[in-house]
Amino acid sequence: MKGACEMRTIELDFGDLNNYFVREAFNTLRTNILFSGKDVKTIIVTSCVAHEGKTTVSFEMAKSLAEADKKVLLIDADLRKSVTVSRYTKERGVNGLSQILSGQVTLEQSVYRTQIEGLDVIFAGPYPPNPAELVGSPVFKEMLDCVRDAYDYIIVDAPPLGLVIDAAVMASVCDGAVIVINQGNIKYRLAQNVKAQLAKSGCRILGVVLNQTQRKKRSVRGRQSEYYAGYGDYYSSDSAMAAKPRPAAQLGTNGAPVRTASSNSAARTAPRTGAPAGTTGTGAKPQSRPASNGGQAGKREPW
Repeated sequence: MKGACEMRTIELDFGDLNNYFVREAFNTLRTNILFSGKDVKTIIVTSCVAHEGKTTVSFEMAKSLAEADKKVLLIDADLRKSVTVSRYTKERGVNGLSQILSGQVTLEQSVYRTQIEGLDVIFAGPYPPNPAELVGSPVFKEMLDCVRDAYDYIIVDAPPLGLVIDAAVMASVCDGAVIVINQGNIKYRLAQNVKAQLAKSGCRILGVVLNQTQRKKRSVRGRQSEYYAGYGDYYSSDSAMAAKPRPAAQLGTNGAPVRTASSNSAARTAPRTGAPAGTTGTGAKPQSRPASNGGQAGKREPW
């Protein structure tokens, strides 16, 4: 791409997504993208409605691909309600896609380098009065063709397809599409309509990202603990339980460990009021029948 050496560098704030399982989920998504084929270079990301995490998935996908030594261009194509500039950077007055498509600035003036090696970004720019016409113009396709040879992957963050048609228009000139769905908030029929609309555009649907999923849980010793089947272990949701140390083993005179009853087991085996003399609280077997002395002293009622 001409003028690439003149690109401005901009600092992006990706927030704190250092959770191990979140990082592994995006690494899995990156692997699936890499195995989609060499012909899949331009990928559009859309959702059914707003606030499903589409932009976050787009940025983290682009970042993960760049960390795998890929040259990635992220295009914010949400010309109606983009939050990229306000969320990810403190820079103001940056050029964007709407200005490129309307002929106000050149492509080279709108591509920004980031602190992530190999990751460049094009912001949405000022809101235009005719976003559907701009992304459906031949200029958008020419722009993608121009940057196609300069990057390994081009990620297009599009508006929700369940609300506006822009994503389907852009998908017609992209190689693949990813749908982000918020678990529990999207009706099945709406998701099917979005899928059908993408299929009509002729774009290959690579898959679906299920966002904000609930972790599986199981009961461990009467407590609810988070369970991760991939590692066959559990991480206790009770921090106090996880931090509680185990009691040290007690040794007898011969050096063998002595087994001591816990408070719960002692409570279960403790004698009841009125137990006959000579019985003990631990290890004594309760009598279920009267004594054989015909009801004399020491007689015990059955339990």
